[in-house]
Order: sequence, then C-alpha cells, then structure tokens
Amino acid sequence: MAENYSQGAGALICGSVAYDTILVFQDRFKSHILPDKLHVLNVAFYVPEMRREFGGCAANIAYGLKLLGERGAAMATVGDDFTPYRDRMLSLGLPVDHIKIIPGTFTAQAFITTDLDDNQITCFHPGAMQQSHENKVADAGPGISWGVISPDGRQGMIEHAAQFAAANIPFIFDPGQQLPVFSAEELKSFIAQARIVTLNDYEWGLLQQKTGYSVADVAAQVEALVVTEGAQGSLIHTKGRTLAVPCVKPDRVVDPTGCGDAYRAGLIHGLMRGLDWESIGRTASLMGAVKIESRGPQNYGFTRAEFDRRYRAAFG
Repeated sequence: MAENYSQGAGALICGSVAYDTILVFQDRFKSHILPDKLHVLNVAFYVPEMRREFGGCAANIAYGLKLLGERGAAMATVGDDFTPYRDRMLSLGLPVDHIKIIPGTFTAQAFITTDLDDNQITCFHPGAMQQSHENKVADAGPGISWGVISPDGRQGMIEHAAQFAAANIPFIFDPGQQLPVFSAEELKSFIAQARIVTLNDYEWGLLQQKTGYSVADVAAQVEALVVTEGAQGSLIHTKGRTLAVPCVKPDRVVDPTGCGDAYRAGLIHGLMRGLDWESIGRTASLMGAVKIESRGPQNYGFTRAEFDRRYRAAFG
C-alpha cells in the first residue's frame, strides 16, 4: 500500500509523471535527410530496438528521495493509461495519493529516437499534464516540510507556487525545460516566492537573459541559487558566498537521463535534514553520479550503507 501523504510525507513534488519511449536508429540521421529537401521533409526510420522507461520529473525526484530514506509524494495529473505506472509506484512504496487521472487523456510521454551519433529527435506529448492546475496544494493536507515546483503544466506551476507561498511552505523553484514559456515578470514572481532556485547552466543563462537578474539579484531574494554544470559540478550561491561543489566521478557512464532529478532529490534530502550547504551539495552530486551509472531515470538503486560508503570515499 502507498503511504498516505497527509500522514506526513515531508516533501510535495509538483511536476510531471511521464512515460519515455526510447527508440534506437541503427544509422545516422544525416545519411537520410537531404539538406535541399528540408522544405518537403518526409522520412521514416526503421527502429528495431525500443524500450519504455518510467519518468517525469516529479516521479523521478520522489524515487530518489525514497532511496535516501525520505518521505515524499508526487503531485501530478495523468491519463487513462496510468495503471502500469501506478502499479510500479505502489510496488516501490511511492505514494500515488495525489496523482489525479484526467479521463479521456494520455499520461505525458516523450518519444525519443536516437541515432549512432547520439543525435536525438524527440516528440513530447503533454497530455494530462496540461491540467495540472486541477490539483491543489491544500489537498495534500498538513505535514509538508518542503515543496517543489518542477516542470509541469504552465498554469499549474503558477498556481502551485502561489499556493505554497500562501501556506508559508518553503519550496524549490526548478522550472527546467518549461522556463521558456514564462515571461520575465512571471519568472521574477516565482523567484520572489521561492526559498531555493535551481537550474542547469543553460537555463540560468536563459533566466538571466529574460529577467536581467544577476547572481546577486537572485541570491538576495532566496536562501540559495543552485546552478548545475554537468561534469563540471555545481555552484551554490548563498548570501555572501559561492560554494563550488565538484562532480563525483561515476564508476561508468551509461545514461544521463534523470541525473538532474537525482541531484535534486539529494538537494531536498539535505534541506529536509537541515544539513549545511557543503553536505547538501555533496549529497546531490553523488546522487547524480550514482544515477548516471544506470540506464533510465528510475533504475538505479543502493542501500543507505552503500551510499554512505561512497560518500566517504568521494569526500573523506
């Protein structure tokens, strides 16, 4: 049985629950696309290799938190095809109490075709995610220590941020790929309400361009601005200082999909435990490294003892 969030799951993660269908084209796109025929593009790729992964930012973060021993719940809207995902979440002990089915829709899903050069063609269908505003933070009941605004339906992100702020619940603003859909004023409003802002380096550059904000401008309004830089590690900007967190070297590099969500699970875990920023950053960095060693966003695993041993090996 899923744990009931209203009994005190700790973190409420507003965002997507999605299926990812990955197809592998055993050739190169450039060999089949004629540059002088792009205006009449009509191509078909034979893809004998296919797999389906369980993804979506909210579910990925909840999965990482579960591994770290935290209580958290995804708040999302899904379609009529949610049953296999629901069964999986329940088998993992992940709560589904605040995942709402929107009849007549599909669960959000991405169709990703990759060629031999690792180029990708992706089609994303938001489906029920567009109705995320039908969920309300208040429906989760008491006991929320942290909230998360991760990529979701546009209106849902706006409304959930306002609901967290109105309830005096600290939250992380993590717009991800949805950042471009917001205006400068809307982004400024998110920052003004948030406790933590987290972005990758590309998203941070885009936010600066749209808002005109500097590191100091954002850091003056929030507890921390966290910017991830892939293999270069991450930067945590707090009032008066910047902490550079090194990237933990993984044992092997298999698949980066979901690494950002694993990092954020580590971030939330540290915040929920009241750790110092150096410890928070290191935990998040190690989570990203552990995830990259497995294919798919929710197929990695460890015991807490194993994680602690790797932490000591990486940081002393």
